[in-house]
Amino acid sequence: MKRINKYKKLFNVEDEIDLKQLKTNYRNLVKRWHPDKFQEGEEGYIQAEIKSKEIIDGYHFLVSIAPQTKTENLEAYTKTISESVIYDFQHKGNVLEISFLDGTTYEYFGVNKAIYIRLINSAKQNRFAKRNIYNSFLYRKSKKDIEFQRV
Repeated sequence: MKRINKYKKLFNVEDEIDLKQLKTNYRNLVKRWHPDKFQEGEEGYIQAEIKSKEIIDGYHFLVSIAPQTKTENLEAYTKTISESVIYDFQHKGNVLEISFLDGTTYEYFGVNKAIYIRLINSAKQNRFAKRNIYNSFLYRKSKKDIEFQRV
C-alpha cells in the first residue's frame, strides 16, 4: 500500500485513478524531469534520471491498477482464477504474488501475514484463494505470461 500511496501522491491522484488525467500528469512530470533538460555531469542530471525512472515506473503501476484497466482485463482475470491453478506464490510485506499454471502472475495488495499463513496451511490452496484472496484485495497483473513446462 505504501507503493500505491507514493505513486498516487507523485501523480496528484486523490481517490480513483482516471487514466486521462493520469496521462496528462505523467506527460507534465516527464517534461519537468527529463534528463535531457540537463547537461551530463550537472547537479540536477542524476536526480532527473532517478526521478524520471520513478515517474515511468509509477505511471505503469497506476495504469495497471486503474479501474478502467481492471474492467478491460476482467474476462482474462476471471478465466485465470477459475480455470487455472496456483503454480507458486510468495509474500513480501503486504504483497502476495501468485503465479498460475497458465503462465500469468498477479500481485495482491494488503494481504497480511496471517492470511498468507492460512493460505500456506490450507489443504486446498486454490479454494482458499478463491474464497479469501482473489476478489477481496486490490490486484494487478504483474508479469508477462510465461510458459510452464508440465511434468
